[in-house]
Parts: sequence; structure tokens; C-alpha cells
Amino acid sequence: MYSSIFGRNNDSTEEQQQYRREQLISSIEQSLSKMTLQELEALHYDMSTKNYIND
Repeated sequence: MYSSIFGRNNDSTEEQQQYRREQLISSIEQSLSKMTLQELEALHYDMSTKNYIND
């Protein structure tokens, strides 16, 4: 079960992967919308120092 959830199942189609990607993005967006400015700034700093985002 977990392998298919995280896209490690070789039988997954592109459509299934796209659907899961959209679910994850939606979940992340909902979480971000509830964060305080300080939490967002900390997340931004953490992500930028790890080169996940580049300004």
C-alpha cells in the first residue's frame, strides 16, 4: 500500500501519479494557509538553505 502511495509502484500510471501529485499539493497548500508569518519565514529559510527553492 505505502509503495503505491509514494509512487514507488512500477505499475502506477502517469494518471495515477498526477492525481497523487495534485492531492499532495492540495494538502500542502491547506497546511501553508494555516501557518503564521513566522512559521512561513522559518520554512522559507529552511527550504532556501537546502536549495529546495531559489529566490
